Amino acid sequence: MQVKNWSQIITSKYNAPDLIINNAGIVHELAPLWEIEGQIFDRVIDINIKGVANILLNFIPQMVAKSQGIIVNFSAGWGRYTTANAAPYCASKWAIEGLTKALAQELPPGMAAVSLWPGTIHTDTLETIYGDEKAAKYIQPPDWVKIAVPFLLQIGASDNGKALTIPTG
Repeated sequence: MQVKNWSQIITSKYNAPDLIINNAGIVHELAPLWEIEGQIFDRVIDINIKGVANILLNFIPQMVAKSQGIIVNFSAGWGRYTTANAAPYCASKWAIEGLTKALAQELPPGMAAVSLWPGTIHTDTLETIYGDEKAAKYIQPPDWVKIAVPFLLQIGASDNGKALTIPTG
């Protein structure tokens, strides 16, 4: 309900967005699937999939009405390949890849939906996965932004359905 109210406020003031950068993601402590508690699995799925879907459900109708706009759904490397001990996270990001490809097929000409692997960035999530020392070797968010923003702004309708990756080196 909060996303619906927020979307109504935004679209009443500013019309439909031209660009949605849609990211919802948490990670769990790494462990074999059978050792992960059901409520942790549910939380990862609820946030990582349903969080993205809530934004889509509440903003896309206005975008479709004007047949204009780009939707960028953040995925992850583990949404394109897998690793042991991260099954819920991998499943959630694979779902974003599939959701985005299906959405791309439904959009009118002039619009695009793409999945985006932002690259490996030194974040709290990466620290949870790799530990502080290894995570610190990856690009810092302020440096990532300098690469990502120009990349994001060049995405267009011809990219519809693509699985893109920020080139972080």
